[in-house]
Amino acid sequence: MSSGPGPATSTVSSRHEVAVLALPGTIAFELGLPHRLLGSAVDADERPLYRVRVATLDGGPVRTSAGYSVTPEHDAALLETARTVVVPGVQGGPAMAEGRLPGELTTALRAAAGHARTVSICTGAFVLAAAGLLDGRPATTHWMHAPALARLFPSVRVDPDVLFVDDGDVLTSAGNAAGIDLLLHLVRRDHGSEVANRVARRNVVAPWREGGQSQFVERPLPEPGDAGTAPTRAWALEHLAEPLTLADLARHARMSVRTFTRRFREETGLSPLRWLAAQRIALARRLLESTDASVDRVAAEAGFGTPASLRQHLRAAIGVAPGAYRRTYRGAGRTA
Repeated sequence: MSSGPGPATSTVSSRHEVAVLALPGTIAFELGLPHRLLGSAVDADERPLYRVRVATLDGGPVRTSAGYSVTPEHDAALLETARTVVVPGVQGGPAMAEGRLPGELTTALRAAAGHARTVSICTGAFVLAAAGLLDGRPATTHWMHAPALARLFPSVRVDPDVLFVDDGDVLTSAGNAAGIDLLLHLVRRDHGSEVANRVARRNVVAPWREGGQSQFVERPLPEPGDAGTAPTRAWALEHLAEPLTLADLARHARMSVRTFTRRFREETGLSPLRWLAAQRIALARRLLESTDASVDRVAAEAGFGTPASLRQHLRAAIGVAPGAYRRTYRGAGRTA
């Protein structure tokens, strides 16, 4: 997963305008996620940070995957003023079957992409790809549909293992629950972890899920009594400041390095060292957002050792240096 600093929203007085585009066959559960997650994000004075509205292409009703129709109050003109456009997953349709869209839908999405960030949930990635918005970009969708996405759109760099992909102004997520992960990521990106964690608590969901889709791919169940890597992951989270190695992790799990690495990837979708780096980056971000600790102290507590190492990893992960990250997100938190 990649994540960029994204468009700042907390420094403006108006709410961030979000348009949710309901297409024929839209996944009913996913259609409500932006309002539920983004719509419950508030600042310190309980003022809403986003205004979430639903539109169809022509303003008329569309039938959802659940067998009922929805009739929003807006048509595609809503996309013209939105700062974020969300396309929930669809069930069937020309984008998934043939890799094409009606001309007016392609035009509306391309026009919106010129001024707004574009987000898809699950099979909504097929719609973005059919509009040409994913050409040459990394993207994801539900693991069951990833092969079809790659086959229909060979110019898209499909990653079937991650829960979501943040490519700056275009973001895609895996299955519908991963849409929750992505929407929380948007709040975190716009307003920092404190606001995002508050949204997660209000909706009784995890503020951050470890690993990727690989942990959910259908595979044989482990034998009864087969030990997993979860205890070692919990132990590692308590020892991030220490110079942990792959051998240290395997030793704690009482496995060979080879077995531990295989089991770890099966359970999390990541290699042990990639997971460890992600946890250290997450801790460093929390410390930069919520404390006044020096960059040297943050680097030490997060296990990077030196500020130079922290700077290198943070730039690789989110494209900014520690000082710039703190100024952006601490500033956002104070003025929201």
